[in-house]
Amino acid sequence: MVSAHRSGAPDDLSGGYRAVWRWHFYAGVLVMPILMLMALTGGLYLFKDEIEGVAYRDMMRVAPVAEQTAPDEWVTAASLAGGGHVGAVTLPDRPDRAVELRVDRSDETQRAVYIDPHTAKVTGVASAGGVMETVKQLHSLAIAGPLFNILVEIVAGWTVILFATGLYLWWPRGRGVATAVLTSTDVQRRPFWRDLHALTGIYVGAVVAFLAVTGMPWSAVWGDRFLGYVREHHIGRPEAPAAGSAFARAKHHDAPAGVGWTMEHAVLHGQTVTDPSLRRIIATADARGLQRPYIVNVPQTPDLAWTVARQTRKAEEARSLYIDGQTGAVKADIHWSQFGVGAKTFEWGIAVHQGMQYGQLNRIVMLLGCIGVWVLSISGLMM
Repeated sequence: MVSAHRSGAPDDLSGGYRAVWRWHFYAGVLVMPILMLMALTGGLYLFKDEIEGVAYRDMMRVAPVAEQTAPDEWVTAASLAGGGHVGAVTLPDRPDRAVELRVDRSDETQRAVYIDPHTAKVTGVASAGGVMETVKQLHSLAIAGPLFNILVEIVAGWTVILFATGLYLWWPRGRGVATAVLTSTDVQRRPFWRDLHALTGIYVGAVVAFLAVTGMPWSAVWGDRFLGYVREHHIGRPEAPAAGSAFARAKHHDAPAGVGWTMEHAVLHGQTVTDPSLRRIIATADARGLQRPYIVNVPQTPDLAWTVARQTRKAEEARSLYIDGQTGAVKADIHWSQFGVGAKTFEWGIAVHQGMQYGQLNRIVMLLGCIGVWVLSISGLMM
């Protein structure tokens, strides 16, 4: 990245400047193809709700009526339609929306079964996560395997280096006043692309670097290190109360969905569930004032409590309940105010990263960052 405009030429031939330029150039060549893919998929994911609303409109929309069938009837219908057992249930916040049940199959695949809560009839069956899950897998390169997922971490780290070196190259360092304006409008000439590259980096480079840093908690290596540090220093989510059972470690794919990154590896032991009832769990969650939409995670083994977690847009709205499936007793009720500084920091970063924390303005800024990656890549190639 070079200056968009500067009154006074920099000492481009100095050893330090040329070394930084080489770092910036080679880093860009190596990471930009993957960064462009991440920006494209990330930009699409910012509109997850809108895309799913169009793709699955016929499945998700139902006629709103006052009556509602028993929740356990939804489980029976979904199990038959999906060919497996129900692992999670998403309760919508609108009466004209279907209930989504995730069905886990014996072949280790998953299906999303949509049920009309007023009639218990199946409105549609799709792959779990649908089209946006594919976008998410492409975004993290998890679709290509764990090694490529680690490659995303490397790209994120080098993105920060790109921003730092680009800022260094643009900075006047006593050789004049740098201004963020285009000095040429001739797209056939190098100065236009040079200035566009610098101008874009100045205005959205910090957003791109922020996206790279806040994406780290999801990563395989950095994410595990962050989570380990948070737990070791007791700055994550609170432990279970003394009256309840202790939290137990669980593999990532066994963790309850929707409980937030800082708790995704923890589950809570409860009493033996001899007669689990989704109706009882929903009644308890509603009685405790848990606002919908929320996800009810069905325990995989009888000694685990049911987990109910809000699907929130703002980090501070996070709340999770751990409920005994047999008695309906709440084993733990975890609020944002109980989070440690580590959990709050990471959850806030993720909410901003996904363009949800501060409403439409947040989404627009993150989208500009995604567009900026493409502008930087194309202008860097042209110059």
